[in-house]
Amino acid sequence: MSLTESSAVDIAGTASLASRRLATLSEADRNAALSALHDALLKTKYSILEANSRDVEIASRAVESGELSHSVLKRLDLSRAGKYDDMLKGILSVRDLRDPIGNVTLKTLLDEGLVLERVSCPIGVLLIIFEARPEVIANIAALAIKSGNAAILKGGKESTETFVAISQVISDAIAGTQVPKSSVQLVKTRDVVSSLLAQDSLIDLVIPRGSNDLVRFVKDNTKIPVLGHADGICSAYLHSDADPGIAVKVIVDSKTDYPAACNSLETLLVHHDVLATVFPKVAEALFARGVSLRCDSPSKAALLRTLSTIPADLLQDAVDSDYHTEFLELTLAVKTIPSTSTAGASVDTAIAHINAHSSKHTDIILTSSKEIADIFMKGVDSAGVFWNASTRFADGMRYGFGTEVGISTNKIHTRGPVGLDGLTIYKYLVRGSGHRASDYGEGGKSWRHESLPIV
Repeated sequence: MSLTESSAVDIAGTASLASRRLATLSEADRNAALSALHDALLKTKYSILEANSRDVEIASRAVESGELSHSVLKRLDLSRAGKYDDMLKGILSVRDLRDPIGNVTLKTLLDEGLVLERVSCPIGVLLIIFEARPEVIANIAALAIKSGNAAILKGGKESTETFVAISQVISDAIAGTQVPKSSVQLVKTRDVVSSLLAQDSLIDLVIPRGSNDLVRFVKDNTKIPVLGHADGICSAYLHSDADPGIAVKVIVDSKTDYPAACNSLETLLVHHDVLATVFPKVAEALFARGVSLRCDSPSKAALLRTLSTIPADLLQDAVDSDYHTEFLELTLAVKTIPSTSTAGASVDTAIAHINAHSSKHTDIILTSSKEIADIFMKGVDSAGVFWNASTRFADGMRYGFGTEVGISTNKIHTRGPVGLDGLTIYKYLVRGSGHRASDYGEGGKSWRHESLPIV
């Protein structure tokens, strides 16, 4: 990785050249670079955490003055809850995954001696713009190298010290391998971003990771394809036959495991028939974890009737905007789904609400009915739809992708946590021996078009 203040054209140009070299490297060469990257980051762990502590100290003062949110501070801190060690594990997990390059997904005999193959290949040059999360540098460096892509990275000002420290370590580690040093470049200055977004002839994909404003800015200012998501407005639907024990476990985990994450639960839809039974048990467990519930009238009234004590300030009235809000803190919007003559009609109402309000990230249903779950999972138009499982499972590491470059709510190319396969496309290869297209057609030779086994 190289720290650069070069012009956008130079940065994109060197990345493009590096991507061509990367695409020809063997899996062994790319894996060796990841091993070197892991070992270097392990060896320098404490110096990097020291740099990160300086960023955290500055950010903490910004939070106190109201200039920065608590959720950004949490994302910035590499020392919390084994975050650094998880970053290191992610590099090795990516290294040990199957090579995503050169895999044949289709093989057809067009005619004798003329074979068509569809083969996976790198996208090329990735521009990743992200905010606060310093571990993203290592995650993306690992994914980019393994998938044969060059990466240009621009991080947020909140973690400048950490970015510089990690980038220097990665740069030194890569220098001793077959991977070109310019395969991963960290851009220091903010001014160059707009110019990079104009390099559509050299950069193949932009991946913004951060706020809604960042994603919208990127989409509005580039012709390069953009992969990513803005808000993570995740919803849970508590159906009339939900198991109380499962509901409590799943909903509490979805909301409180890591409230600042994009896969944290933000809206709870409650079937009217469980307002006085299952819902109070869920609410009690959430209150115990300090979660504030913003309820509509029926759900609030149900809690006031059924719970003898409700912590002060944790039960509030919902407004319409709450159901469009990514809180990223211990706040949850609650809405009642009316009781209908059929269970299917109720789940349809829940589906309609989610499709109208969600950000198409991850949504879940709590039910004992496979039939109802199937309707929900088919009807909700999101990248992840789960049955009786926490929204927090929407994660590249938990999906077995090693790590992820981000979450995509797009409906083309790739969707959900974007791991190695999401950073590849494909090309068609035809092998012949002097075959001519003009020999086929009316009065000419006939096509065989026979599917061949993929070995």
